Amino acid sequence: MRRPKEKRPEEETSYWLSYSDMMAALLLIFILIISFTILQSQKRYEQKEQELISQQELVAKQQEQLDEQQEQLDKLIGIRTELIQALKEEFDGTDLSVNVDSKTGSIALDSSILFDSGQFALKSSGEELLQKFLPKYIGVLTDKQFNDYVSEIIIEGHTDTQGDYLFNLELSQKRALSVATFCLDTNKGVLSESKINKLRKIVTANGKSYSNPVMDENGKEDQNASRRVEFLFRLKDEEMIQDMSEILNE
Repeated sequence: MRRPKEKRPEEETSYWLSYSDMMAALLLIFILIISFTILQSQKRYEQKEQELISQQELVAKQQEQLDEQQEQLDKLIGIRTELIQALKEEFDGTDLSVNVDSKTGSIALDSSILFDSGQFALKSSGEELLQKFLPKYIGVLTDKQFNDYVSEIIIEGHTDTQGDYLFNLELSQKRALSVATFCLDTNKGVLSESKINKLRKIVTANGKSYSNPVMDENGKEDQNASRRVEFLFRLKDEEMIQDMSEILNE
C-alpha cells in the first residue's frame, strides 16, 4: 500500500502567505473605507458648519437692516406726529374753523365757502378764506423743521353723491385746480415768491368726484361735509416706509 504524499514545507508556507496577504489587503480596504467615511463625514460637518455660519451672518445682517428700517420708521412717524401737532397749534384760537385730522393731518375746507353750487370759480369768500389759510398752512409745512421731509402737498376736490359721477369728477378736478392756481399765483401776494417756487415742485391737484363721501354717526352721507376741498401732505419715502411697516408687523 502506498503512503500519502507529504506536502513540502514550501507549499505550506506559500499557502499561509497567500492567506495573510489577502487578510492584509482586506484590512487595508477596510481602513480605507473607514478613512473615506470619516473624511466625508468631516467634510459634510464642515459644510454644515459653514452653512450655519453663513445663515447666522445673513440673519444678523437682516436684523441690522430691520433695526435700521424700524429706526427710520419711528423717525418718520415722529415727524408726522410733530407736523400734525404744529398744524393744530397754528390754527388753534384763530377765526378759521379748521379741523386738522389727528391721524393724517388732512384739512378739509367747506366748498360752500369756496364755490357757488355747481361752479368751480372761487368766490370772494373763498379767496378770503384761502388768504387767511394758506400762509399758516404752507408756513408750517415749509418750516425748517419739516421742510426736508415734505415731498408732496395734495389738493383734492370732493363732491357729494348727488348727480352723475363723471360730471362730479370734472367739477371736483376743476375746483381743486382753481384752489391750486390761487396758491401758486404770484399776483395774489398771499405767499412769498420763494414759497411759491417750492410749491410748484410739490403741489398736485386731484378730483375725486364722490368716491370718498363723509358719513355721519348713523352711516348716512353728510352731503355738506362731502362737498369739500382737502389739503393733504405726503412725507418723503412714505410709501416705502408703509411697506416696511407691513413687513415689520408680519
